[in-house]
Amino acid sequence: MNIPTKITTARIVLVVAMLIGLFICSVIPDFQAPLLGDSGINLVYLIACIVFIVASTTDWLDGYLARKWHQVTDLGKFLDPIADKLLVNSTLIFLAIPFGFASSQNTFIPAFCVIIMIARDLVVDALRLVAAKKNEVIAANIFGKLKTVFQMVAIPFVFLNDWPFRLFSSNWPSQLHISMILIYLATAMSLISGVIYVIQNAHVLKEKQDA
Repeated sequence: MNIPTKITTARIVLVVAMLIGLFICSVIPDFQAPLLGDSGINLVYLIACIVFIVASTTDWLDGYLARKWHQVTDLGKFLDPIADKLLVNSTLIFLAIPFGFASSQNTFIPAFCVIIMIARDLVVDALRLVAAKKNEVIAANIFGKLKTVFQMVAIPFVFLNDWPFRLFSSNWPSQLHISMILIYLATAMSLISGVIYVIQNAHVLKEKQDA
């Protein structure tokens, strides 16, 4: 196993450890995570935020090193999308559920955003699978990349309860916090990119006509 693949594997381990920690805290009766002063930041979510940022950084690092060192492998191609989807989708799901230990949290991701983003990934992955069977490659489009950028930026701010933006937006409706606006943009980019993928690659779904 080369270094880029080890980094990808480490990302999976980090995400699993983060999820286990969040789950354990969520099932402990009467557990209340301490807040950091008047910031409104939940300590458990702060730790999860740091893990998420580190894992997100490795998402870029493993691909960069694999290309630079010419170490792109089938194992790496297999593990990388799994690590990416596990990191983002599992975090989106967790942040859509107001667990007891995070009762002080004002910022949660709307469930409809999570459903749209995960459904889009399933559709695109299925489309790519069909295309691969026909020896075609479906390249990422700019909207898909923007979706990922907005997700990677918005999720840490959701973990941090919209800090530091809440210093001036604390009286705003929770669904109009800056972190939520970023989530809405990620959802819009996800939906747009999914529609474009389907329109541009609809031909792979057509059966070949016998001559």
